[in-house]
Amino acid sequence: MLLPPDPANASHRLPVLTILLAPATAFVPAVWAVSLLCLVSLGAVAARIGGAPMFVGAARVTIWGVLAMLATAGVGRLFGAAVG
Repeated sequence: MLLPPDPANASHRLPVLTILLAPATAFVPAVWAVSLLCLVSLGAVAARIGGAPMFVGAARVTIWGVLAMLATAGVGRLFGAAVG
């Protein structure tokens, strides 16, 4: 099987499907948007499971995830490997 059935590893499925299905002209914005939606969703679910407010959990995971994506893009640009 290409994608593992383990729910703990399922968070990558939607971004991977976006990579496979997005048109070349909208590739980077599509992956960015879907990844952002996944971060919001996973943060909210994790907060709900942990008993924290869902908005706070979603915001925390989203903010740190966006910062990580920006840092990754910055390093890619610095070394000439940036996409988009």
